[in-house]
Amino acid sequence: MSAQNQREQWGSKIGFILAAAGSAIGLGNIWKFPYVAGENGGAAFVLIYLICTALIGLPVLIGEILIGRSTSKDPVGAFKSLSGSKFWASVGGMGVIAGFIILSFYAVVAGWSLGYIYEAVTGKFHAFPEPSQAANHFGDLIGNVYWIVGYFALFMIITMFVVVAGVQKGIERGSKIMMPILFALIIILVIRGVTLEGAEAGIAFLLKPDWSLITGKSILEALGQSFFTLSMGMGAMLTYGSYMSKKDNIPTSAVNIVILDTSIALLAGLAIFSSVFATGLDPTAGPGLIFHTLPVVFTKMPGGYIFSIVFFILLSIAALTSAISLLEVITAYFVDEKNWSRKKAVMVFGGITFLIGIPSALSFNVLSNFSIFGLSFFDFADYITSNIMLPLGGLLISVFIAYRWGFGNALANLRNGAENLIDNYPVLVTIWKISVKYLSPVLIFLVFLYSIGIFN
Repeated sequence: MSAQNQREQWGSKIGFILAAAGSAIGLGNIWKFPYVAGENGGAAFVLIYLICTALIGLPVLIGEILIGRSTSKDPVGAFKSLSGSKFWASVGGMGVIAGFIILSFYAVVAGWSLGYIYEAVTGKFHAFPEPSQAANHFGDLIGNVYWIVGYFALFMIITMFVVVAGVQKGIERGSKIMMPILFALIIILVIRGVTLEGAEAGIAFLLKPDWSLITGKSILEALGQSFFTLSMGMGAMLTYGSYMSKKDNIPTSAVNIVILDTSIALLAGLAIFSSVFATGLDPTAGPGLIFHTLPVVFTKMPGGYIFSIVFFILLSIAALTSAISLLEVITAYFVDEKNWSRKKAVMVFGGITFLIGIPSALSFNVLSNFSIFGLSFFDFADYITSNIMLPLGGLLISVFIAYRWGFGNALANLRNGAENLIDNYPVLVTIWKISVKYLSPVLIFLVFLYSIGIFN
């Protein structure tokens, strides 16, 4: 690697934790988690989600970060370095491709959140006393080619601007600014929500379990949500781990990431459900909860104009911190493996990502009748990544650590920065081994079967 492309590192431990938490905290926490919880009975689902995160999500997250930190390479280079195998290098390549495809359609949805900041600022929500009217307006917006492609382009430009600045000056500095703002905004929304008259029902919905509503499908949904929300299987955490110092404690960093990620998901649920119940709307509205139901909630809420702006700024920041990590996966590959400059990698593949994402944006208007295996281009890109590539990537990471790299080599690297934890709490090491070797592969495989429709 040339001096020009000398590999960067995080400037501080907190910088890594905030950046990695930002990668994990995205639309999945603020958009998907509340509606999935709503559809599966609220608190009982949340408890299962927390158990799955502790037993599966955290151990695999530690493993993925460890692979990156041990090699200081991108996903392809990391697997190649540790295995010397073309097959395992291709597993890393699958993560790079998955991140590339995900960003192409994720940025389309993120553009909606940017667009809705403008909708909130201009007071458009006050024209919608019912969710059906808000839904019609949303349909009109995404049916407008200029609106959807324009905000998609704007979001990609912002993402590229941060990533091209580098690990410390771009991603880390941006995360140190955006993450505290994100937490402050969501706390403001929670306080507003829980102080509304009638909010108690929403709080009980989220915090009081009703086990009669839990089915096998609910458990698999919780397991899948705990896995996907941590940005695993797409190379993002591996890439971020590759910029860590050998002195950093991976287990405690991973725990902090999980705590921040889960806290945001729960706070988002609390803010949304307290407000939805207080205004008498439907908590099980599904994917339309954010863009169909919440605009009406803000209309009926005292001070709703201000809080609508705050919410969609929050949503946009969460989307941006995740998108940055996805573009960084692609960038790191071309900087590490092809010796490209960071600027060239970001400009070329940020541009290609935008071009690849245009059919996803047009899936809601001029390409609405175009389908691949019965799915729109947007849904097809989502399906092959979320349902196939990500669970397969997570499964293979567990298999790689347990059966290819080996726990002896993994623990020797994990000890760096975590000697006291590993020496004084051997039971934690045992739990990690059991999860990575047995629990994670089996349960992630079940999620994979469920996600491709075997159990439906």
